[in-house]
Amino acid sequence: MIKRYIASILLFSCCLLALPYTLVIDAGHGGKDPGAMGNGAKEKNINLAVALALGKLVEDNCKDVKVVYTRKTDVFVELNERANIANKAKADLFISVHTNATAGKVGPQGTETYTLGMHRAADNLAVAKRENSVITLENDYEEKYEGFDPRSSESYIIFELMQDKNMESSVKFADLIQKQFRNTAKRIDKGVHQAGFLVLRATSMPSVLVELGYINNASEAAYLTTTAGVNAMAKSIYNAFLAYKK
Repeated sequence: MIKRYIASILLFSCCLLALPYTLVIDAGHGGKDPGAMGNGAKEKNINLAVALALGKLVEDNCKDVKVVYTRKTDVFVELNERANIANKAKADLFISVHTNATAGKVGPQGTETYTLGMHRAADNLAVAKRENSVITLENDYEEKYEGFDPRSSESYIIFELMQDKNMESSVKFADLIQKQFRNTAKRIDKGVHQAGFLVLRATSMPSVLVELGYINNASEAAYLTTTAGVNAMAKSIYNAFLAYKK
């Protein structure tokens, strides 16, 4: 009886060890939602190019990792569905890829990585509002998101009450990404921040939202729309992923 019990435990442990590490890569925006636009470029296209390049690096070099994409083409995917894809896949890590913009005609330069949290800086709140505003393109978004208004500061107060059990892991990964953006892609490091992104709130695993640069900065838009730029940004996130996974 005891031997059979031990054998069952060992078999169960082996099955757990055999489970693949699952990485979900989310290319922000898409389809009818172009995201930010500037200097002849659309955010949705930059996001998708970097997401696919990142996924290929992982698929080619990490045979123990299963890569799941929220989209692989130019299609519109609702914010809650992006999180649902990650949750259904029982993902170990979620990366949402975005490109930043400012209200002014000419944006600054630099990369940022966000984790879920209460955003006290006005700049962080502005970024969260812009990225979350995509839900207004969805049908019945008021009911679906329980009255959440992406344009209202009051809607974000709830994040102050949330305790994200994955926060520490998310912040560690975000730090690694920014380090690689600085050292591998030679981009300006604007640091790690916390903000109330809906797509991060709904995921049940460590998760980050990456802002690759400012599309309304001519230099950054030009860089992010080249093959070299796309590959350098993807390689930076990939290197950070390897370090995080270890």
